[in-house]
Amino acid sequence: MIRVVVVDDQALVRMGIRTLLDAESDAELVGEAADGRAGVDMVRRVVPDVVLMDIRMPELDGLEALREITSDPALDDVRVVMLTTFELDEYVFESLRGGASGFVLKDAGPDELLHAVRVIADGASLLSPSVTRRVIERFSSGSQARGNPHPELHQLTDREREIVAWVATGRSNDEIAAELVVSPATVRTHVSRAMVKLHARDRAQLVVFGFQSGLTLPE
Repeated sequence: MIRVVVVDDQALVRMGIRTLLDAESDAELVGEAADGRAGVDMVRRVVPDVVLMDIRMPELDGLEALREITSDPALDDVRVVMLTTFELDEYVFESLRGGASGFVLKDAGPDELLHAVRVIADGASLLSPSVTRRVIERFSSGSQARGNPHPELHQLTDREREIVAWVATGRSNDEIAAELVVSPATVRTHVSRAMVKLHARDRAQLVVFGFQSGLTLPE
């Protein structure tokens, strides 16, 4: 059973998600909160699998609440999905850098929201290659984007650095495998090892680490 907490200051949003999850046999809503501070307290109390977190909220906004959750060792297994109004909300990159496992549009259909919950609970990230590329394009000129190498970057092998550079372009494992003429399983292995070495919670955060570290594809 996937245990979900929703944190959103709009009662209608919380009610909609509650109704949606009540109808599912593999997911349940175990808590809800109307602001970030109450949300963090709720997450610490029930330790869910997935948190659906609004970005703009009173008391404590979603970004700060996200940082508190992802920096708490007791919540290492909790995955946070940010709820946004627009696909390229100005806070999306900051959310990913803060450890969010992805994001979902607030007007997403029921099937899309349920898919998000299941994908994140399964340990994947909800950041499609096309969305990754658009996020990178949007923030590539920002001062916060590059020039901030990860402190553990030296731990990566040359091959792992190359793979992370490919991941940071928004390619999927299959696309990277085709480019390098290797198997998708080989790519997955390198991605997994890089995530461990860089302490990335998931692929979404690995994208951010690679991009900020300035990793580029070999000429």
